[in-house]
Amino acid sequence: MPAPKILVVDDEPAVTDLLTYNLRKSGYEPLVAADGREALRLARHASPDLILLDLMLPELDGLDVCRELRKTSAVPIIMITARGEEIDRVVGLELGADDYVSKPFSVRELLARIKAVLRRAAQTTKEHPDTSLQGKAGLLLDMESRQASVEGFPLELTRLEFDLLHLLLSNAGRVLTRERLLEQAWGYDYVGDTRAVDSAIKRLRAKLRAISPEADSIEAVRGVGYRLSP
Repeated sequence: MPAPKILVVDDEPAVTDLLTYNLRKSGYEPLVAADGREALRLARHASPDLILLDLMLPELDGLDVCRELRKTSAVPIIMITARGEEIDRVVGLELGADDYVSKPFSVRELLARIKAVLRRAAQTTKEHPDTSLQGKAGLLLDMESRQASVEGFPLELTRLEFDLLHLLLSNAGRVLTRERLLEQAWGYDYVGDTRAVDSAIKRLRAKLRAISPEADSIEAVRGVGYRLSP
């Protein structure tokens, strides 16, 4: 079985050297791009299994790269950023990134996240259930095609948002903790920061309400997590 290919997109040689060394040591095949345009070229021609994408890049920044990739590709993307503003992470996740880490990062944690995101992507590829799930106001999730709609109107969801909605619909009426959502939707154990869950739920609810306010039956349970009213 060939080693998974990881495209590292960063213009700092010290960072790319560190990552390529540890990726090879962990059994991956690293590819490197130092700017946004080279990242798009390699992503299209080398077909990486996952992309580590820095936000601060020459030519095209990481958000533009993510936006372009998501027009034609579902390749898993983990953003790497040195910026302190949460808005950058939120925008990246809205554009379809699967996860993010902030510089300076722990190589061990990053490798764990890579493993989790790849595992989640592999499960998504293998699972083709022939069932559908329904919610309020004509909300429909087709699990075979992984498409969602509300009252017949397409609901454009990222892979992560689809998985979150699937979890909530599958457990309608039950409270799901942030830790459980993090573990099952993101695919890694709770590491102490559940803000990504809150941000993703907020985006998901906004997309549901944009089509029909009645379709958003997700409720926040203070101090615990979320539930979808049956």
